[in-house]
Amino acid sequence: MDFNEVDEEEFGFSRNYFLAKELGSSGKKSARKLSDINVVDEQELRAAAANIEPKHQKDIAALIKSYKCLYPKWIFELRCGFGLLMFGFGSKKALLEDFASTALTEYSVVVINGYLQSVNIKQVVIGLAEILWEQLKSKRRNASGNLPKVQQPFSSRSMDDLLAFLDESEMECDSFICIVIHNIDGPGLRDSETQQYLAQLASCSHVRVVASIDHVNAPLLWDKKMVHTQFNWYWYHVPTFAPYKVEGLFFPMILAHGSSNQSAKTAAIVLQSLTPNAQSVFRILAEYQLSHPDDEGMAIDNLYPVSRERFLVSSQVTLNAHLTEFKDHELVKTRRNSDGQDCLYIPLATEALEKLLTEIG
Repeated sequence: MDFNEVDEEEFGFSRNYFLAKELGSSGKKSARKLSDINVVDEQELRAAAANIEPKHQKDIAALIKSYKCLYPKWIFELRCGFGLLMFGFGSKKALLEDFASTALTEYSVVVINGYLQSVNIKQVVIGLAEILWEQLKSKRRNASGNLPKVQQPFSSRSMDDLLAFLDESEMECDSFICIVIHNIDGPGLRDSETQQYLAQLASCSHVRVVASIDHVNAPLLWDKKMVHTQFNWYWYHVPTFAPYKVEGLFFPMILAHGSSNQSAKTAAIVLQSLTPNAQSVFRILAEYQLSHPDDEGMAIDNLYPVSRERFLVSSQVTLNAHLTEFKDHELVKTRRNSDGQDCLYIPLATEALEKLLTEIG
């Protein structure tokens, strides 16, 4: 083909493009708005999405089986001090939870759901310190050794003190906790300060991290030091092609209207993932709120004796752990009443709250 013919063809395309732009700008603009669209209810849209039949199930099952063959290798790499970072298309939540429940049975495992809108990283570190302390007390007790007493509660210590405790070199090197982080690039964890704390946490000698990412720009969260020295990532491409069912619950669907029924359904799914005792503590709050509709909520000081009386918690620490879970999942919020007391309330309408109690049994 002659070069002159190519130039003429390209010129023709350019001329037609600008001519179409000219004609388009001279016409009348549409008066229609996005708000005029009759958007489907979110519950209906989610129900329709849930009914989509999965495809290529045999191939996906074979793929997941191939990942399970890597479990011994993953454990070896964790013992060598690496962190495992899973990436690839599809939800990796089920894969990581299966790895934790079947291959990490010798270790304590803490799960962080980064896809939540907010995560209290300080409470996570406090929980890790308490778990490690209990492990050390148990080992020293069995060895008839002397264990120094903690000078102050972990809840009142600074982040630096907590991280230093988790990194104390004189403790047994085989005592470590594995942290499983679903979506370390999620909205609850992606701010710079939280990522810095997670990197410091991963570099502690008694901590190992297994995490997943889904955002294409997730690596931009870290600098070279964080990647190679602190997190010390060993990257694994593990596409699962699984739908983001759980992760998607915490994001409003763009093409749908929200509803109180959907809020109750979402809360029910979250509660069903918690322990029976946690569900019962939530029920206490819900029943109080329904029987005292004019109150600001149930006073925090009144919740512990009621929960203890029903044998749901053994200490204030256990109750605080449940409340932290509720707040992280935005099931419960705090506000002050007229007497200045901090009260707990569930941000759901009465009808939705009644429906929620029915769904969780």
